[in-house]
Amino acid sequence: MSFAHLGLAEPLVRALEAKGYTEPTPIQRDSIPQLLEGRDLLGIAQTGTGKTAAFVLPSIQRLTEGKKVLPTHCRMLVLAPTRELASQIAESARAYGQFSKMSVATVFGGTSINKNRNDVARGVDILVATPGRLIDCVEQGYINLSMIEILVLDEADQMLDLGFIHALKKIVRMVPRKRQTLFFSATMPAAIRDLASQFLNDPATVSIKPASTTAERVDQSVIFCNQTEKQALLTILLREMPIDRALVFTRTKHGADRVVKLLAGNGIAANAIHGNKSQPQRERALALFKSGEVPILVATDIAARGIDVSGVSHVFNFELPNVAEQYVHRIGRTARAGRSGEAIAFCADDERPYLKDIEKVTRQKIPVSELPEDFLKQAEQLKAQRVKTIGADPAPREDRPRGQRGPARPKASHAPRATPGSAQGGRNYANASAGGGGARRSRGGRGRGRGGSGASAGA
Repeated sequence: MSFAHLGLAEPLVRALEAKGYTEPTPIQRDSIPQLLEGRDLLGIAQTGTGKTAAFVLPSIQRLTEGKKVLPTHCRMLVLAPTRELASQIAESARAYGQFSKMSVATVFGGTSINKNRNDVARGVDILVATPGRLIDCVEQGYINLSMIEILVLDEADQMLDLGFIHALKKIVRMVPRKRQTLFFSATMPAAIRDLASQFLNDPATVSIKPASTTAERVDQSVIFCNQTEKQALLTILLREMPIDRALVFTRTKHGADRVVKLLAGNGIAANAIHGNKSQPQRERALALFKSGEVPILVATDIAARGIDVSGVSHVFNFELPNVAEQYVHRIGRTARAGRSGEAIAFCADDERPYLKDIEKVTRQKIPVSELPEDFLKQAEQLKAQRVKTIGADPAPREDRPRGQRGPARPKASHAPRATPGSAQGGRNYANASAGGGGARRSRGGRGRGRGGSGASAGA
């Protein structure tokens, strides 16, 4: 089936052909006809399956048939949880609407509110915004939402996780009751369904995969280790595995910065992206990551939403998420655009409950992989090298007694860059054999084999 068979107009089909898209994905195939009819919709699909095109394409077609936009107004409002996702959606909307004369603008924090005002002063057809900055602009009179014809919530589950519920309800009160409303997300817990019932009117439901399943092309594994061993383990894997680009996830902003500094001390260049970074810093880090100049990006869950880079070959869960559904979004950053990918999780003893929750949510047992061969020896060599060059690492902030400061360390921002690649004789530690019974650790006399059910990642 082609896009033309879905009822899309010629300018949209031409824009899709310019991007090399010829056949719709399942979420696009099932959603577009419903949306062209003007129905509300609740869409559930894995990350990377084309949800943005599923709601942007039919919306553009409906907007071309409507009235002209007035100054400070917009006709379609897309709400996203993060700046990066908002930018990504806007970029896609501009590409899909290039032959339909659609105007697109973004409004989000980290940028000048005066710029936001100027961008929407003449009115725009499609506005992509984060909730907080949008409310600021509305309250200052820069944006008027009374002409909204289409309201979209992308990553709706993340909106609730980030505490946007009050902002969402406030925004909904500002838009006309007569509108088309769309919810899209990769996961759809009960709380989201309850919210959707308040915002949507007799919606069509399109569910391509059951909620919280993981991408089928992602080869997943977990390695059990101590918290103090994680840095050495990450360094060794980055050096020895055939990596194009890798995303490394931490739970906190401080943790992300610390991983970047420690990797720099081991000669591996990386950048961090999180909420404490300015918008120019975030954009620069993402640009260097996309170009491959700095192929390692350390991120928190919030900042990573909206990172759509097809060349991400590996995702490392340096710290397991304490919200199991976040694991689905994390590993969805790889295996995009039809490619395969690998997701490796590091699990310390205190994170085992998180792992159990993840396996419950994803309905699969994650295969267990062994620590690299001669891991202890390599870890000691890395430690000795770091002590020799920049001094001993200070304890993590949360482990130090109150008032105690670690030894001063020079900044590592100019450490030599080492692009990860295939090492001769390097092992692929993420491919665990299927089947197997109880797995036990093996290091210095403690036996450990491979475990897990060997279930498909798409189970």
